Amino acid sequence: MPWNNRRFTISAGLLVVTLGVTAACSSSSSGGNSSTVTSGSSGVDKTAAALVPAAIKSKGTLIVAADASYAPNEFLSSDQKTVIGMDPDLAKALGSALGLKIQVKNVTFDSIITGLVSGKYDLGMSSFTDNKQRERQVNFVTYFSAGTSFFEKKGSPVINSLRQLCGKKVAVESGTTQETDAKAEAKKCTSGTVNVESFPTQSGANLALSSGRADVAMADSPVAAYQVKQSNGAFQLSPSSYGQAPYGIAVPKSAGTLDQAILDALKALIANGTYTRILTHWGIQSGAITTPVINGAIS
Repeated sequence: MPWNNRRFTISAGLLVVTLGVTAACSSSSSGGNSSTVTSGSSGVDKTAAALVPAAIKSKGTLIVAADASYAPNEFLSSDQKTVIGMDPDLAKALGSALGLKIQVKNVTFDSIITGLVSGKYDLGMSSFTDNKQRERQVNFVTYFSAGTSFFEKKGSPVINSLRQLCGKKVAVESGTTQETDAKAEAKKCTSGTVNVESFPTQSGANLALSSGRADVAMADSPVAAYQVKQSNGAFQLSPSSYGQAPYGIAVPKSAGTLDQAILDALKALIANGTYTRILTHWGIQSGAITTPVINGAIS
């Protein structure tokens, strides 16, 4: 199944639609202990570590920004503080390969790129779709392949395409490709329009759907599938998805060779099996890639 773009938060397996708002309001860091799966990496990769800029080497820590409302990619653990998921696990493994500690900060999605440009964060690992527009602001190291899916309340009319959004209320997360796509479709409608409701977190979009304020929600396919599975039958997943595209680790353009260091470290994790183990742990191995690149946007 094709899996896309950016971007439910669960707590001890509980239904996310009712708990996501509380989780999304917490802002925390996971330090170097966010990983919930043993990486099995083979230590520092000397080639990659040699490319880490001196300023980052001296502080010894990579500050990684993520919006922890996007399970299973990034979300809060049952303590409502620690950011866990595929992206934090991969970040920790990359840090090990580079000889650096990792601190994951939970922030709203649409603030991450601004924070990278201003120097507030070193990396953005939050299910970013690598696209040409975002590449104008930051560089991306591709690491996953995904698509966008629709999901609705159980028994509702099934949405299979953007064209079917006309006349519907659509819940999306602010700053995502889903928000962009829904708003673009609204301009094309010949009958009715798309009422796009944007929320600071995906959890807010999920709650809008659950409460009946929206007819349909949109998210990256692995995230939408996970949310439907965790809803205990409250949601249904539309069978069709669209927009296969790469996820990218966002790196400031001012960070020198950091993007190349991340790329080389990722290649090492793919080669030693760590990458596959992390994705398999979170049940999203179908989105694995074999050849990461810098700035691999399709459009």
